[in-house]
Amino acid sequence: MRLIGSMLVLAAASLAGASAGASDAAYDFLAAPQINLSLVYRLDKTTGEVIACQYGHNPGKTDIEPGAFGVTVCYRSGEGAGKQEPGQYGLVATRHEQEGGVFRVDYRSGSLSICYLYFQKEKQGEREVITDQYVVCTPPAK
Repeated sequence: MRLIGSMLVLAAASLAGASAGASDAAYDFLAAPQINLSLVYRLDKTTGEVIACQYGHNPGKTDIEPGAFGVTVCYRSGEGAGKQEPGQYGLVATRHEQEGGVFRVDYRSGSLSICYLYFQKEKQGEREVITDQYVVCTPPAK
């Protein structure tokens, strides 16, 4: 009985340590709520900087040939998504299944911004071409 009690105390201490470690982490990660989009946002919890990453096909490879594992494509911080005033930032998703953006919240000040992947387009002849992609965020509001 004493052994079982010791094991339970050890297990509880391990769980407490694991959850404390997660809250002390420097980054927060959140998938976009959109159900057909493989996009994950990464937030620096102190500076509020937001980037996004997603799966991309390995250029020049088919899905079934050797080495065709794909690549991780990451998008830089653009307007409003860079470093903010020091705070206690987090990411919050809506429950809207077609929403590609997320909310950046500052738990310390109570402000929030909406962040999303922006497609910069340029007209080339008769068609528009995506020339750059990056994360943008609206100005913080309370």
